[in-house]
Amino acid sequence: MSTSLTLIQGDITEQAVDAVVNAANSSLLGGGGVDGAIHRRGGPEILDACRDLRAAQYGRGLPTGQAVATTAGRLPAHGVIHTVGPVYSASEDRSELLASCYRESLRVADALGARTVAFPAISTGVYRWPMDDAARIAVETVRETETAVGEVRFVLFDEPAFAVYTALVR
Repeated sequence: MSTSLTLIQGDITEQAVDAVVNAANSSLLGGGGVDGAIHRRGGPEILDACRDLRAAQYGRGLPTGQAVATTAGRLPAHGVIHTVGPVYSASEDRSELLASCYRESLRVADALGARTVAFPAISTGVYRWPMDDAARIAVETVRETETAVGEVRFVLFDEPAFAVYTALVR
């Protein structure tokens, strides 16, 4: 099956999809940026589900590059897939960890039976990954990953990010 790539400039918390990917921190307990927005808009159900995950199997937090699903709470999506992106380093190549976020999120989406998935630009906020490189890794990884997901939406918060992704996808 071929996965179509859609680009949207906007708010990921407004996407009516099967799963929204959260650029989470390893604690799974909320944070800033996309993570904070998803927790605020989704409501306490997401935080409760994340606390349950921490208590059951991720006592030390979700490892970088891995992904796990929870309820979407009050979001228009059916579920949230939390993934922890790597912090950018100019001295160490962590691109495989960033690619793993996309692969593992799609693996979880497949396990959920999700056909539409919305991704943010993982690691490009407070983790400082350069947008052009992060976008290249995201688009290449999604294109190369075998998945039953029919549509991947890259939901970009601002015009500069949207422009970078547009240049890669077209």
